[in-house]
Amino acid sequence: MQDAELKKNLGHDIAYYFGGQPTPPVVKSFGDFVTNKKSNSVGRPDIDACRWAMLSALLQLRERARQLGADAVVDIVSYYKKNTKTSETDYVCHAGAFVAGVALKGTFVKLK
Repeated sequence: MQDAELKKNLGHDIAYYFGGQPTPPVVKSFGDFVTNKKSNSVGRPDIDACRWAMLSALLQLRERARQLGADAVVDIVSYYKKNTKTSETDYVCHAGAFVAGVALKGTFVKLK
């Protein structure tokens, strides 16, 4: 989340909390959601394709949060092929010759 391009594209109306990061008190929970986004990786370094896939996944979480009236997504974990990896700093991206993919799972909440 320190990436300047991510910050610029995501805005500030939805907060993201990865892994076990502490959050303000939760007032209401709207349930879990899984996103699985892909990015074209043809002719691009894996790191660039993965960044785009991650951005797409986070944008989808943001849009779902807005639809639900949530102001945060908490307990975000990588969820590639339903395998959970919890981290506050890293995510799982599978990059191949043609496509890179990132899957995330998070809980939508309203914070105090």
